[in-house]
Amino acid sequence: MSDGRTPMAPQSATRAPAEQRVGAGSVLLAFAPWIIFGVVASPSTWEYAALAALIAAIVLSGQDLLHGKLRVLDLTGIVFFAVLSVLALALDRGELAWLEKYAQVVSSGLVAVVAFGSLLFDPFTAQYARESAPESVWNSPVFQHINRVLTTVWGVAFALMTLSTWLGVRHPGQSDWFDWVVPVALLVGAIKFTRRYPERYKARMTPV
Repeated sequence: MSDGRTPMAPQSATRAPAEQRVGAGSVLLAFAPWIIFGVVASPSTWEYAALAALIAAIVLSGQDLLHGKLRVLDLTGIVFFAVLSVLALALDRGELAWLEKYAQVVSSGLVAVVAFGSLLFDPFTAQYARESAPESVWNSPVFQHINRVLTTVWGVAFALMTLSTWLGVRHPGQSDWFDWVVPVALLVGAIKFTRRYPERYKARMTPV
């Protein structure tokens, strides 16, 4: 028999929609242009890598840019790869020798700088997470903590990739390890962490 009060939904049902998607949103796609550049770039192909990465960056974020959504990583990618493409067309090959050698180092270092720099204002992963998380959680401690951690992890991953690719330049005999094995391992690790950490952290924060 009813007591006149409105039945309350189970706590898990009311919390799930708000907390279920407080992760990194589409941040993994945002790295696609940088990954394309890292995979394709070499002393003889970096120009094509820059063009392919530029096209990917525009395709992936073009609609958002048209609607005024400016995310720091997307904007950085478009500007960076556009500049590289222009340099490839405007300068002689001899003038670009340094860029041929250090293209991957520079690109990885730039992502690391963007990631760490965004921690001072708005962690860049949060800009993507807001697409799939309800506005009611954007300012919550859980949402903010998760995205600060994710942004830090990606910053560290790309900082280590910067060091690894620099070592590849300095030690050509070990370039396969420094230019491929280590960066791929770092990317896979960061991706797995991005997918798993939000739910694990929220599970620890949820009262029993």
